[in-house]
Amino acid sequence: MKPEDAHQNKASDGKDGLTRRQFLTYALGGTGAFMGMSILSPLLTFALAPLKTAGASNMVDTNHRIDEFNDQEPKLISFKVHVNDGWNSKDVDRQAYVIRQGDKLLVMSPLCTHLGCLVSKADAQVSQNGQWYFHCPCHNSKFDKFGVQSPDSPATRPLDVYPYEVRDGKLFVSGQVQKRG
Repeated sequence: MKPEDAHQNKASDGKDGLTRRQFLTYALGGTGAFMGMSILSPLLTFALAPLKTAGASNMVDTNHRIDEFNDQEPKLISFKVHVNDGWNSKDVDRQAYVIRQGDKLLVMSPLCTHLGCLVSKADAQVSQNGQWYFHCPCHNSKFDKFGVQSPDSPATRPLDVYPYEVRDGKLFVSGQVQKRG
């Protein structure tokens, strides 16, 4: 037998399979890829979730018709909003004051913009000039019927508003308030 034949026989005696170095490279590479994907997949799900829900309408029916509201006095309404918060999914009660302002509606949050206390309509006999106003009992902020703060109030901006839509004469509002002013 020639020396080159012996070298070929030695190479074919088990060296055609996987070497220890190749096995460790594949095993560690596969383990690293698995661990990376198990970390990356929840992050991708979290990052792409807003794209999935972006087109969904978040407007809820208030069960009120728009002809129930006038431009003289805001009306307090209640409605339910579905909230997904972490593992909790529930319906939450919300309130809003609604008044006509020209040919549009103004759907105002009843939370004071100073520190978030609940405002209420003050009695007309207590109000200045016979006009009633919204009053915050926490720090005495005052807002007119359109939710604009008085100059001497601790609140620095008007009451927040809910975006709304009118469908078939019924009022639908968003579950999220928006700042104004």
